[in-house]
Amino acid sequence: MGGCGQGRRPPATITIPERQMMLALNKVQPGVNGLAVMERDIREPGAGEMLVKVHAAGVCGTDMQIYQGSGAFAQRVKLPTTLGHEMCGTVVALGPEVIGSHGTGRVKVGDVVSLESHIPCWNCKTCRTGRAHVCTNTKYPGIDIDGTFAEYVTVPTSIAWVNPPGVAKEMAALLEPLGIAVHAALEGSGVSGQTVVVNGCGPIGLMNIAVARYFGARRVIAVDPNPKRRQTALAMGADRAIDPVAESPVNVVRDMTNGELADVVFEYTGSHDGVRNCFAMVGSLGDVRWCATPTKPMEFDFGAWRKSRPTIYNIHGRRLWDTWEIAAPLVYDNKIDLRPIASHQIPLSEGTRAFELILSGDAVKPLILCS
Repeated sequence: MGGCGQGRRPPATITIPERQMMLALNKVQPGVNGLAVMERDIREPGAGEMLVKVHAAGVCGTDMQIYQGSGAFAQRVKLPTTLGHEMCGTVVALGPEVIGSHGTGRVKVGDVVSLESHIPCWNCKTCRTGRAHVCTNTKYPGIDIDGTFAEYVTVPTSIAWVNPPGVAKEMAALLEPLGIAVHAALEGSGVSGQTVVVNGCGPIGLMNIAVARYFGARRVIAVDPNPKRRQTALAMGADRAIDPVAESPVNVVRDMTNGELADVVFEYTGSHDGVRNCFAMVGSLGDVRWCATPTKPMEFDFGAWRKSRPTIYNIHGRRLWDTWEIAAPLVYDNKIDLRPIASHQIPLSEGTRAFELILSGDAVKPLILCS
């Protein structure tokens, strides 16, 4: 794996596809749904940008919030905007200079890239001190600029992760969410030798199960009310998958640990009941790795935190680019298998169906095929 390339290069020849229009899945109306597949202009890349032909793009929880018209991101999107930020594609054109790229070397036409979804400013204090993943001025494809549910996307080269030749494109589209799971697993006390609970088994929670298993967790316990997700959790390596509606996850974790409870709880639910269970399942002086993004404020009982005194880690995105350097080879070298998570492949022309499958509980992570 190489590091990042910085610097200037002579102006590149810009090769825009013969047709100037493309299909794209857009949020066009506020509120629930409001999506439409429509033709949009293909935007020529400017300085420090690249035009990428998108092969596959994953539907994320953030996309679902925008679909539902709920949460801060939904209010931030200007209409119409092409949604999506998890992707794999091929670079087809470069702007007049390349500011930076990551992975196996400086980005060039023909490279197969995945995208870091955070576009940092690179100038604020957090960026200057190596914490660009929490840049206060972060912008996002699919929110602040047009995203990846499209035949082509134009984005900064500075967020490109260059994949090695021969990478499975559908799996490379999942590297961005995988990075959150790796970031969470390696934070705080790590997971090696510990009993961990993944509370909420959406796609990243399911990835977290496989990552925790790979990095040496003693036990991995999954909690989710959806039977398909519980089944997938077992396929990803969970020792047990608990339905919190049918039985108390707190009692199960207590029984499995001889009363000591979990060393680490990963919180992915973002719900009041899920958070209450989270703090009841963590043992004394354990870790709570908070990975959820609640769509609305919730009450919190600080007495629950005070009782067992866990350390709460706020997990946001991926450390740039440290997490990518660890996460991507797990897929390249077949150390973890993400195929059970990529439950459906939907053509771009039917992209709205991917959201419907998630809402019905029938899909884990649909991939929208854009080529």
